[in-house]
Amino acid sequence: MRIEEDAFGSIELPKDALYGIQTVRTIQNLSFSNRPLHQYPAYVKALIGLKKAAALANSEAGLLASEIVDAITAACEDILAGSHLEHFLIDVLHGGGGIGTNMNVNEVIANLANEKLGESRGSYHPVHPIDSVNLSQSTSDVCHTAIRIAIIHDFQDLHRVVTQLIEELENKVKSFRDVTTIARTCLQDGMRAKLSDFFSGYVSMLSRRLTSLEKRIDQLYFINLGGTVIGSGLGASPEYRAVVLDKLCEVIEMPLGLRENLYDAAQNMDDLAAVSSELRLLATCLIKMAKDLRLLSSGPEAGFGELKLPAVQAGSSFFPGKVNPVVPETLIQCCFQVLGSDRAVQATLEHGELNLNVFEGTAGINILEALSMLKSAITTFHNNCIARLDANRERCEALSNTFIPVIVDLKEQHGYAAVSTLLKEHGREGVKHLMSDGGESNDTSK
Repeated sequence: MRIEEDAFGSIELPKDALYGIQTVRTIQNLSFSNRPLHQYPAYVKALIGLKKAAALANSEAGLLASEIVDAITAACEDILAGSHLEHFLIDVLHGGGGIGTNMNVNEVIANLANEKLGESRGSYHPVHPIDSVNLSQSTSDVCHTAIRIAIIHDFQDLHRVVTQLIEELENKVKSFRDVTTIARTCLQDGMRAKLSDFFSGYVSMLSRRLTSLEKRIDQLYFINLGGTVIGSGLGASPEYRAVVLDKLCEVIEMPLGLRENLYDAAQNMDDLAAVSSELRLLATCLIKMAKDLRLLSSGPEAGFGELKLPAVQAGSSFFPGKVNPVVPETLIQCCFQVLGSDRAVQATLEHGELNLNVFEGTAGINILEALSMLKSAITTFHNNCIARLDANRERCEALSNTFIPVIVDLKEQHGYAAVSTLLKEHGREGVKHLMSDGGESNDTSK
């Protein structure tokens, strides 16, 4: 074990720990969610990439000695390569405006850098977590920038799986063009419709939602690095601020820009809230589509029975042979969770105060959670449901020739008033009898 001290006393921690006393205090005082930082690798990599860029910018500004810069960048490269993630232990939903996140990163980098210079872990000399690793930065602009980079990164996976789902649905549109079934409004019988038309609606919906989400994600490329705490840039030299954004773009290979007003960036995180709102809309539309599939596949004998969902596992511990629509139901439950995540994000926007929204980290983590859940659930939905989905063509054909679709055909030929009079005079059963007398040809003029 080793002992570290700060203004509040001393703490004993493992001798080989790369984290330090500030990380331990965050774990002891501010943890509740059991979601450690290392479970969010895109966020860790964004934070580490930012620290590397800041060291390079401080070097160019003449604020750090070259040996310290080299040690910091070498430590960052080790972590970016996948090493030492187990030392990022803070609870990502801790209070304090993200201070625990920033300090966990600062301490790990400082200890690794000092080790590369021949010093022991916990010495914090010559590389100090704040005076060296955090030089010219604040938790506010560090976490603000890194969480947006992480969301942009993880969105690429969601974009890919939604695009693949759209392509699979387009395949269903092609394969269902010869299937005529019945449409329904208010859960009551309607006119004839092609099953392919139903699926074309899903394609258009998902394409629209993905386009809207892309537009909101694009706003996240504008960050506030160099604005330090409230947007003033106090604590960051003009020389550092002039080059740090370019250094970050080089390190993470992403075309970032500065927000137009850095004070606004510190106070307001409506750009994150807008992304979350789009994820909520996507989830809500996915719920509707998944519910449609449950209804259309219901039965198989006492329900709609128009679709055949692939059987992936037993559906009941009570009914032998019963197969339930478990994959659409899983997607629905995932989307419920996304709706809850969005509510948390909107709350962080609502409860921001004055010059700094200290709850922004909660918004970012909930968006990362939503992206991850949707990616996984949509992938399963695609592979285990949509890709193997088929139509019950006989059932669809039978439903397309039931009473209301035929009445709609009569109305199109003879007008609403004439068919209404016919129904009034003969009633539903009488009209059915008249139509049956028309013979197999369904010559409705008779």
